[in-house]
Amino acid sequence: MSSRTFLVGGGWDAPEVYEPFLREASGRSGGVPRVGCVIVDEGDGPAQFERYAQALGKTGVECAPVALLVPLGGRFEPEDALAGLDGLLVCGGLTPAYQEAFAGCADRLPGLLAGRRMPYAGFSAGAAVAARRAVVGGWLLDGVPVCSEDTAEDLEEIEVRPGLGLVPFAVDVHAAQWGTLARLVAAVEQGRAPCGVAVDENTVVEVHDGGGRVAGRGRVHVVRPGGGGDGGGVAVRSYRAGEEFVLA
Repeated sequence: MSSRTFLVGGGWDAPEVYEPFLREASGRSGGVPRVGCVIVDEGDGPAQFERYAQALGKTGVECAPVALLVPLGGRFEPEDALAGLDGLLVCGGLTPAYQEAFAGCADRLPGLLAGRRMPYAGFSAGAAVAARRAVVGGWLLDGVPVCSEDTAEDLEEIEVRPGLGLVPFAVDVHAAQWGTLARLVAAVEQGRAPCGVAVDENTVVEVHDGGGRVAGRGRVHVVRPGGGGDGGGVAVRSYRAGEEFVLA
């Protein structure tokens, strides 16, 4: 049985977006779940961990957060890190750094999670790298701006890199707040990702086979290829809390 995957689009105003993930972890543990929080440490790792621990503590679902700090430029080693955990939360930060941290175990981590029936939650960068084809940043398409430079993650041209393959669609985050939907549209239209899901802040997607269910305060924007009348372009549809979408 595969592990359950939850994608949070960022934001700190809705701790309830962690509830489905924590309840899944609780069911696995049979008690208070131990949740590993992976943070790429850019110098403030302990402070960032406390921020996530506080957010998890506001959900009303009891859990025991565990700090898993990865030095900037380092690699995440899952075999030891997952021992004794009931759920894995991959946190936010510089998305290319998270992709690099998981690059050495992308072929192993999904199987390890599935074998343990351990749920995965990705927050912002952690959501983006869950994809098979991960949109890690950039703000230019062939030198032309498609979104704000402030969202570029220290990259120029849009970059799509190998991700963890926990979900078959590409993921972008902070969609309404940062205007990153346009970046995802560009990636799908170019054929660099088969399809995509852009998640607003304070919003979560519970992924199931071929699609997902939306919860939280914002929306999820699904980008499918072939929206133009001539067979090109893309089609975008937005979904709100309680709605489900299907992507083959």
